[in-house]
Amino acid sequence: MARRYRNELDGIHNRSYENSLDAEEKAGVDTIDRLEDHSPEPKKKMMKDLPGLSAEDQEWLFDIDEKEQSRIFHKVDKRLVPMLASLYLIAQLDRANIGNAKIEGLEASLGMEGNDYNIALMLFFVPYVLCEVPSNVLLSKFSRPSVYIGILVVCWGTIMTCMGTTQSFAGLCVTRFLLGIFEAGFFPGAIWLTSQWYPPNKTQGRMAMFYLSSAASGAFSGLLAAGLAQMDGVGGYEGWRWIFIIEGLASILLGIACFWALPDSPLTASWLKPDEAKFLELSHIALRGVKTNAKGSTEKKRFDWKVAKAVVTDWQLYLQTMVYWSNVVPNYGLKFTMPTIITNMGFESTTAQLLSAPPYICGAVAAVSSALVADKLRWRAPFILGFQCCLVVAFSVLFVFAPRIEDNIALCYVMVCLACIGLYPIVPGNATWTINNLAGPEKRAMGIAFMTMMGNSGGFAGSFIFLERESPRYPTGFGSSLGFACSGICACLLLEFLYFTHNKRYKGMTEEEAIEKHGEQKLADMGDKSPLFVYGY
Repeated sequence: MARRYRNELDGIHNRSYENSLDAEEKAGVDTIDRLEDHSPEPKKKMMKDLPGLSAEDQEWLFDIDEKEQSRIFHKVDKRLVPMLASLYLIAQLDRANIGNAKIEGLEASLGMEGNDYNIALMLFFVPYVLCEVPSNVLLSKFSRPSVYIGILVVCWGTIMTCMGTTQSFAGLCVTRFLLGIFEAGFFPGAIWLTSQWYPPNKTQGRMAMFYLSSAASGAFSGLLAAGLAQMDGVGGYEGWRWIFIIEGLASILLGIACFWALPDSPLTASWLKPDEAKFLELSHIALRGVKTNAKGSTEKKRFDWKVAKAVVTDWQLYLQTMVYWSNVVPNYGLKFTMPTIITNMGFESTTAQLLSAPPYICGAVAAVSSALVADKLRWRAPFILGFQCCLVVAFSVLFVFAPRIEDNIALCYVMVCLACIGLYPIVPGNATWTINNLAGPEKRAMGIAFMTMMGNSGGFAGSFIFLERESPRYPTGFGSSLGFACSGICACLLLEFLYFTHNKRYKGMTEEEAIEKHGEQKLADMGDKSPLFVYGY
């Protein structure tokens, strides 16, 4: 059992993780280390070291069989992961289906011209970026996260349905803006809810399903839009309106299902046996140092301005944001424009909808397979760089050959597939790399939120790089995507170099030497700037 917990920690975190732990987390890791020794003495000492757990609870926790642990987590998987993945899938569908509606007559019906389409895209990201953090503050007020997330999904589904009935460009802009408000809270809320159920090393694998859903949504969107567009004329509505209406209604139904199908926490799950709930709760305390969000919990923490300052002034977060932009800007630009790009190859709208699916399937396969290998090797940078290079190749070729796209259909379509292969693995590696190189739970939580917020601002640029007046060449779109991919490569290389330099500089320093030089309290306050902190690559 001891070896099991030790291996779990090693599976996702390297030495940099152990150097980023706070006092409570270090106690948990040290306890697990001593459990490798099966003699009675270390075990007695262990019983005093895990904050929040009595000696009896610790002994009970570490006596659970390895197969039983796996069985419990798989039981949670069946309840939690499919529901969250489905919600993320429908969220991605609802924000990006405007690209499918465009080639079915959206612009002509609403009298849109010039950059109107790009403006409608951009308006989604204004509240989406600004409301992520406030939404998580609201989430903390709910004893049942499923209720809050369900409300969000029902609201954005209602707005999506209304989008299908709008009669003007102004109405489209208002609904896109409102859609951004309610979708903003889902992803950070889903991350938090996942962390309530799984220890750190098991969280990433489940989160990978979200990114798989993102890629799958692109494929499913084209297939679904091709079918829904055939409803043109039903009830007096054009085909593009039915894309919004049907997908909006599906969101509403899924949101209502959240109220009873989305589990809140181990302590409130009626489908768990008492011993199963106890194991999940105690393992959460042991590996995260805090209790899960029990029903009726009113515990609050004050905002830590010191941590906020450390986050805002941390150079690595800005470089990680540049890496994030190498995905976000081209990804949103391509997702909103891919059906049009394929139409420019000479295909009819229905065929173009269907042909937009394979590139996303390629991206989904690349995201999952690369995540598995990166986890096994515990090395993020080479995989991020490799896929960024795929983007450079894809967008370079498209930049050159898009002006003659009808004469180079096969080449350009393969490059669109290569672009998707390059895009989808970047964000999971980027997020994991960032989390592993931030010290302490508060800074990790605030740091990843800050980086994600800045990264998502790339959606503004992504909304304006593919301009209708430049079709089919799209020099701004393909050129900007190429530029962001190249800047991401530079940021990734610089991060790797700076991390290596820091590690090499302090490689031989012992804890005693560091305390003597800086003092124990200052050393603790330095966090990931401490000479004892080892950055992960």
